Amino acid sequence: VELVESGGGSVQAGGSLKLSCEVPEYIFFSSCVLGWYRQAPKKERELVSKMRSDGNPHYADSVQGRFTISQDNAKNTPYLQMNSLKTEDTAMYYCAADCAGWARKYWGQGTQVTVSS
Repeated sequence: VELVESGGGSVQAGGSLKLSCEVPEYIFFSSCVLGWYRQAPKKERELVSKMRSDGNPHYADSVQGRFTISQDNAKNTPYLQMNSLKTEDTAMYYCAADCAGWARKYWGQGTQVTVSS
Protein backbone atom coordinates (compact mmCIF):
# COMPACT_ATOMS: atom_id res chain seq x y z
CA VAL A 1 0.00 0.00 0.00
CA GLU A 2 1.42 3.36 -0.96
CA LEU A 3 0.63 6.69 0.61
CA VAL A 4 2.40 9.54 -1.16
CA GLU A 5 2.95 12.89 0.54
CA SER A 6 3.78 16.13 -1.21
CA GLY A 7 3.94 19.81 -0.45
CA GLY A 8 6.92 20.00 1.86
CA GLY A 9 9.64 22.57 1.43
CA SER A 10 11.63 25.34 3.02
CA VAL A 11 9.97 28.47 4.36
CA GLN A 12 10.77 31.26 6.74
CA ALA A 13 9.18 31.45 10.15
CA GLY A 14 5.66 32.80 9.88
CA GLY A 15 5.15 31.27 6.47
CA SER A 16 2.73 28.60 5.31
CA LEU A 17 2.77 25.25 3.58
CA LYS A 18 0.06 22.81 2.59
CA LEU A 19 0.78 19.12 2.62
CA SER A 20 -1.15 16.61 0.56
CA CYS A 21 -1.30 12.83 0.66
CA GLU A 22 -2.47 10.50 -2.06
CA VAL A 23 -4.38 7.64 -0.44
CA PRO A 24 -5.67 4.52 -2.21
CA GLU A 25 -9.43 4.77 -2.62
CA TYR A 26 -10.18 1.56 -0.72
CA ILE A 27 -8.34 2.95 2.30
CA PHE A 28 -9.66 6.49 2.02
CA PHE A 29 -13.28 5.33 2.09
CA SER A 30 -12.77 2.71 4.77
CA SER A 31 -12.90 3.13 8.52
CA CYS A 32 -9.17 3.86 8.60
CA VAL A 33 -8.23 6.96 10.55
CA LEU A 34 -6.12 9.31 8.43
CA GLY A 35 -3.59 11.48 10.14
CA TRP A 36 -0.34 13.41 9.97
CA TYR A 37 2.76 12.72 12.04
CA ARG A 38 6.17 14.31 12.17
CA GLN A 39 9.63 13.36 13.28
CA ALA A 40 12.39 15.84 13.98
CA PRO A 41 16.04 14.77 14.14
CA LYS A 42 16.83 12.84 17.31
CA LYS A 43 13.20 12.95 18.39
CA GLU A 44 10.43 10.41 18.38
CA ARG A 45 7.68 10.48 15.79
CA GLU A 46 4.67 12.39 17.10
CA LEU A 47 1.07 12.82 16.09
CA VAL A 48 0.34 16.23 14.60
CA SER A 49 -3.27 15.88 13.61
CA LYS A 50 -5.85 13.27 12.68
CA MET A 51 -9.46 12.99 11.74
CA ARG A 52 -11.22 11.24 14.60
CA SER A 53 -13.84 8.60 13.96
CA ASP A 54 -16.55 11.06 14.99
CA GLY A 55 -15.47 13.33 12.14
CA ASN A 56 -13.89 15.94 14.39
CA PRO A 57 -10.23 16.80 14.03
CA HIS A 58 -7.63 16.28 16.69
CA TYR A 59 -4.54 18.46 16.96
CA ALA A 60 -1.41 18.30 19.03
CA ASP A 61 -1.23 21.20 21.48
CA SER A 62 1.85 22.52 19.72
CA VAL A 63 -0.01 23.10 16.44
CA GLN A 64 -3.51 23.94 17.69
CA GLY A 65 -4.76 27.11 16.05
CA ARG A 66 -2.04 27.07 13.38
CA PHE A 67 -2.58 23.81 11.48
CA THR A 68 -5.78 22.58 9.85
CA ILE A 69 -6.50 19.07 8.66
CA SER A 70 -8.99 18.56 5.86
CA GLN A 71 -9.76 16.19 3.05
CA ASP A 72 -11.09 16.17 -0.50
CA ASN A 73 -13.30 13.11 -0.96
CA ALA A 74 -13.31 13.52 -4.73
CA LYS A 75 -9.52 13.18 -4.81
CA ASN A 76 -9.00 10.66 -1.98
CA THR A 77 -6.67 13.23 -0.51
CA PRO A 78 -6.17 14.48 3.03
CA TYR A 79 -4.42 17.80 3.54
CA LEU A 80 -2.55 19.56 6.29
CA GLN A 81 -2.58 23.35 6.03
CA MET A 82 0.24 24.74 8.14
CA ASN A 83 0.23 28.45 8.94
CA SER A 84 2.39 30.61 11.19
CA LEU A 85 5.16 28.08 10.93
CA LYS A 86 7.85 28.07 13.59
CA THR A 87 11.41 26.77 13.50
CA GLU A 88 10.35 24.01 15.87
CA ASP A 89 7.95 22.72 13.20
CA THR A 90 10.97 21.59 11.19
CA ALA A 91 10.63 17.83 10.69
CA MET A 92 9.84 15.05 8.29
CA TYR A 93 6.07 14.89 7.97
CA TYR A 94 4.30 11.60 7.36
CA CYS A 95 0.81 10.74 6.27
CA ALA A 96 -0.64 7.63 7.93
CA ALA A 97 -3.72 5.47 7.71
CA ASP A 98 -4.52 3.64 10.93
CA CYS A 99 -6.71 0.74 9.93
CA ALA A 100 -7.71 -0.86 13.23
CA GLY A 101 -10.19 -3.16 11.54
CA TRP A 102 -7.35 -4.73 9.59
CA ALA A 103 -4.80 -4.39 12.39
CA ARG A 104 -2.59 -2.44 10.02
CA LYS A 105 -1.11 1.03 9.91
CA TYR A 106 0.15 2.37 6.61
CA TRP A 107 2.74 5.13 6.21
CA GLY A 108 3.92 7.39 3.45
CA GLN A 109 7.57 8.00 2.69
CA GLY A 110 7.49 11.45 4.27
CA THR A 111 7.96 15.00 3.07
CA GLN A 112 10.50 17.36 4.61
CA VAL A 113 9.42 20.67 6.12
CA THR A 114 12.17 23.10 7.05
CA VAL A 115 11.39 26.39 8.76
CA SER A 116 14.17 28.95 9.08
CA SER A 117 14.32 32.00 11.30
